[in-house]
Amino acid sequence: MTEGWAASSGGEPPYWPVGAARLDDFRPLLPAEEEVVARLLTGTFDRLGDGSRPESADPARAIRAPFLRFLMLGGEQGCRPHEKGVRVSGAWITEVLDLEACRVYRDIGLNDCHFEAAPILRAAIINRLFLDGSSFPGLQAERLEARGGVYLRGAQVNGEVNLSQSRLGGNLECDGATIRTTRGFALTAQGIEVRNLLARGAHLRGGINVSGAQLAADFDCAGATVTSPEGVAIDASEIDIRGSAVLRSARVDGEVRMVASLINGDMDCSGAVLGNPGQHALEISRTVIKGAFFLRREAQVNGTLAMTGASIGTIHDDASCWPKLGDLLLNRCRYGAFIDAPVDAESRLDWLARQTPARWGEDFWPQPYEQLASVFREMGHGEDARAVLIVKERLQRRARRARAKNPVWRAALTALDGVLAITLAYGRQPLLAFVWLILFWGAGVAVFAHAERQGAFKPNSAVVLRAPEWTLCGLDRSEERVLVANRQAASGLATGGQTQLACFRQQWEASSYPEFNPWMYSLDTLLPVLDMGQKAFWRPNPTEPGGELALGYFYFQSIVGWALSLLAVAGFSGLVKSP
Repeated sequence: MTEGWAASSGGEPPYWPVGAARLDDFRPLLPAEEEVVARLLTGTFDRLGDGSRPESADPARAIRAPFLRFLMLGGEQGCRPHEKGVRVSGAWITEVLDLEACRVYRDIGLNDCHFEAAPILRAAIINRLFLDGSSFPGLQAERLEARGGVYLRGAQVNGEVNLSQSRLGGNLECDGATIRTTRGFALTAQGIEVRNLLARGAHLRGGINVSGAQLAADFDCAGATVTSPEGVAIDASEIDIRGSAVLRSARVDGEVRMVASLINGDMDCSGAVLGNPGQHALEISRTVIKGAFFLRREAQVNGTLAMTGASIGTIHDDASCWPKLGDLLLNRCRYGAFIDAPVDAESRLDWLARQTPARWGEDFWPQPYEQLASVFREMGHGEDARAVLIVKERLQRRARRARAKNPVWRAALTALDGVLAITLAYGRQPLLAFVWLILFWGAGVAVFAHAERQGAFKPNSAVVLRAPEWTLCGLDRSEERVLVANRQAASGLATGGQTQLACFRQQWEASSYPEFNPWMYSLDTLLPVLDMGQKAFWRPNPTEPGGELALGYFYFQSIVGWALSLLAVAGFSGLVKSP
């Protein structure tokens, strides 16, 4: 129909589109149409019957859709609607209400009506559309422009509601509505511009597609039931929400996809049941949530929770609401803090352990552990941050060993990683090296003190070892030995059962020789940078009982001391940490 306009008398706005039908073209009017004409100028809802939605065709309530279109487009002189628009409730509307490309400057109110055919408002320009409580087999309203909103509250729709690329100055409200389709999405609003998109308590079989939409306020599906036999139940990819996304207490069978979206407020999934086993249940990869992400109050995610590359202000969750093992993706996800949620290393490591990189063709993701440690540090949980990084090092090194194809190299890495694990916690606890040094120091004290009591030490001086005071202490007093120095026989100095070392200490000539101290000797042996003077004067004697053990431990502790010292330096400098 051509949409030119002709001027009307009385200085009133032009209501008459060229080519529109006259009222006489609809005569004889149906009883309901007569009633509507009689009450056009009242500005109140014109109730047919009791105003409730008719369940079957009732001649007393039947209205032809072309007749309603005639009125909505302005009617004619003497038969024009009130400034509030055409308002009818309880009608049985026959034929197709076709307002494609039309301009309707008043409200359209067809509440609690039954439509035999899907209304068409494709590319129309309207004020507001009310279809609350009505029943119709779909709505075709692509590229609709409305000064206000579109209201389908409590409506029963057996077909697709399509408002793709529409621009609404108000809300799209589907609270309590039931929309069913056998294929495709029940509510399609791709690229829509709207203030609020509300589907609270709605039942949508076929799902919602609002990808690319721009919302000045909220996307609210609290308490809604959304099912999709084709996989994606809610497609909100690349959506721009200046308010919050609310799925509180919603039940969704199928994937909730919010990839690369922007949510300036919160995303609330408290109490929601999101089910898509074996596939993505909730995907918010690369999505920016500037507020909080809520996953609590017995919420369930039966499928994968994909948060890859997401950026979230704060996380509010309960451990009981986390997805099961293998159904969590957190790689490159960034967040600021945990609020009213588990904030300890044990709980959050269990959270991270629900990732299985192998399922996605990877061996390990270090970033989730680095991110968690960073958040812990910012929240003042330094010990928890360190615990997370230690686990990260262990898993990352295990993945590196698994990638090594050469078995010799793999064995070398295993040995090296084992040493770094027990001595430095992979460089995350360099002070642990000092604990090992203290332990080896104490062990050395025990070994060397026992050897000294057994007489298994001797002076570490060639001069002393050749001196008569030492050589004769190795003989009993009943024995004699010819001294090399003077070629004269001399008797031994040791009493019965006395060790050579004990005898030597009793000699006046040994009074100036430094005393053996097992504490300082162990420290002197262990730390290569120290010189306590003990090693220079004493050495284990392998010819005496316990001497071989003391000598072997002497060499072992010297090597350990060098190794632990170097590891401590490397640990403090960060050289052994994984990049």
